[in-house]
Amino acid sequence: MTAPRSSAPSAPRWRRHPDTEPAATRRVEPFLHFESGRIYNPLTDRSMVTGETGFAELSALAEGALPLASLTPELASQLAEQAWIVPDADDLGARYLLKYVSFEAHTVCNQGCYFCPVSEHRREPYFMPTAFYQSVVEQLAAFRSTIQGVSMIHYNEPTADKRFVDQVRMLRRHGLPPAVLTNGTGLTPKRVDAIREAGGLVYLSINLSTLDRQRYGEQRDGNHLDLVLRNLEYVKDVELAPQMEIVVLGKGDAEHRQDFAEIEQRFAGSRFEVKSYEVMDRAGNVGIGLRPPSAHGKLRGCEQTGSRPLQWAHITPHGKLVLCCQDYHEHHVVGDLHEQSLAEILVGPEMQKLRKWVYGLEQAPDDFICRGCIYALTR
Repeated sequence: MTAPRSSAPSAPRWRRHPDTEPAATRRVEPFLHFESGRIYNPLTDRSMVTGETGFAELSALAEGALPLASLTPELASQLAEQAWIVPDADDLGARYLLKYVSFEAHTVCNQGCYFCPVSEHRREPYFMPTAFYQSVVEQLAAFRSTIQGVSMIHYNEPTADKRFVDQVRMLRRHGLPPAVLTNGTGLTPKRVDAIREAGGLVYLSINLSTLDRQRYGEQRDGNHLDLVLRNLEYVKDVELAPQMEIVVLGKGDAEHRQDFAEIEQRFAGSRFEVKSYEVMDRAGNVGIGLRPPSAHGKLRGCEQTGSRPLQWAHITPHGKLVLCCQDYHEHHVVGDLHEQSLAEILVGPEMQKLRKWVYGLEQAPDDFICRGCIYALTR
């Protein structure tokens, strides 16, 4: 799922502070993302670019080169109104804007891809009870106005669940947009038709790394290529989602480039957009792929399809919430939906602590997962 960044603000799920405090009690929003020529606020989904009113001043404020008191009252008021500067309060870590959800209904995957932790540490099969699944969906529905996608995967294969289509229907009935990332083995024509009748998906991504049968089987611990291609031949011309992709993962070498070219040619003219990505090491969870040259010493945020700690909720089949999609072994559990509500967990002390670690408001431990992740911001 892509992370569109709109210049239009949307309302984050947090208690708004009154805009009456003097400048001395305010600070630059600590969760901003600073990029070349652009500043992004993941709590409002608002961007500011070079040349816009306040861009130069906000950049200087963040670097400590300009005191807040030096702003004109008009500019200070504008930056506060748009939440670029905020009251300096103790509960800054309780704020979030829930845009995306990773909601895994079971632990089963029928493949073991070399670029995935499942290949080395397969989980015990477990399926979330349907009644509990529905209770989680009902809680998510309270956030339907801001949620742009509910991804039905973490490290499982969503179509391996016989309830898969019923789960899509349930999400749709509650006004939630289902997103599916799959290896394509269970995306049969019958299921495709049923999903369309249910209202379709908001996003569909097929993980297809090669058209070579031998290498496909070696890479994935399962020779399903013929089955996958039969399914894709059907779905490639069906409007199942406004965004339909085939993702070609590889090592960035000549073989990877050749695989991408062959898959792109095979699906040219279809509804699929074929994309190429180099595999990464999943923050140290697999021994191959892109990784930081050394552990990050300074942390300033996360930019993996939006901000994971501020814009995502990751729900496991056992009802736990974890920090992010790289936390395969669930080292950073922030809550349990059997004991707390989703709304309580999202503002709870563990989630607040991890947000502050990710954004450098507090010093994270040396072995913190973000220190070894390529998506960590350090500026």
